[in-house]
Amino acid sequence: MLHRRRLLASAPALLSLPLAAPTLAQPAFDHTIRIIVPFAPGGTSDILARILAPELTRQLGQSVVVENRPGAAGNLGADAVAKAAPDGHTILLIDAGILATAPSLYSRLPFDIRRDLAPATMLIYAPYILAVHPSLPAQDAAGLVAFAKANPNRVNVAHSGIGAANHLTALMLAQHWGVEPVFVPYRGGAAALAAAGSGEANLIINGATATQPFVQNGTLRGIAVSGPHRLPPFPALPTFRELGWPAVDSGTWQGVLLPGGTPPAMLARWDEVLRATLAQPEIARRIGDLGGEVRAEGPAAFRAWLDSETESWGTIIRANNVKLD
Repeated sequence: MLHRRRLLASAPALLSLPLAAPTLAQPAFDHTIRIIVPFAPGGTSDILARILAPELTRQLGQSVVVENRPGAAGNLGADAVAKAAPDGHTILLIDAGILATAPSLYSRLPFDIRRDLAPATMLIYAPYILAVHPSLPAQDAAGLVAFAKANPNRVNVAHSGIGAANHLTALMLAQHWGVEPVFVPYRGGAAALAAAGSGEANLIINGATATQPFVQNGTLRGIAVSGPHRLPPFPALPTFRELGWPAVDSGTWQGVLLPGGTPPAMLARWDEVLRATLAQPEIARRIGDLGGEVRAEGPAAFRAWLDSETESWGTIIRANNVKLD
């Protein structure tokens, strides 16, 4: 009874205390979410999107669908997201190097990268694998350079489009080797891989996530890899740095952007959800098995990366007079 009286006596004082501030509600998702991949199926962005989509569906409680919008070197899909409603239900999953090169490749774009696209987070980094078709008589890096010097017109480099990061990387390597191979553009990495795998082209530099299976099954022969270290599945393949080659940090940097004008709270929500998804052991394992490394970073870091890469690639593009207009 005494305990009850004390509670009643303290009631007015309790009622006079300020109420605790309510927890801010997280942005809600109330209909289907679209992941726009601006390339054909089978490339690194597409593979990653399809790995993530089921877990995102589970976390968000809404269907998450992958929609391929290939064309114009990724600009068609990027433009679709730039013009979408900034409500968080349409996101762009892209090799961010495409966005970094676009301002220098085109005098006019249908969207402004800084104004119309808002970075949410970087997802993964996958180094490039330099590989050749087995018909090309080069067993290692030294053999490849020697063959290219002796037979420049017999080396056909497949890449995912003029001005793409893998095209520019191949250009830098060819200049370093002192050779002039034939550069053959395709509509995306998947098409370039198919060409190299069939022997239509005989050399490719492409993201490890998509290229690794071709090397593992013998369709292509691995020669070297970019990035900070050798790939665990291919410990015998040296890195560009070990070989003294340029473009040591080139590779595919996959990230997610939303339409410009998306509220900061929604960008933060996507950053949080994507980090949680990438932290799932099974998803991290699948990415690692494909040669990728989780590099989750938030909106500010992703924006700084884009600005820096845009400047760096712009210098290389202008030096080589590469234009798509």
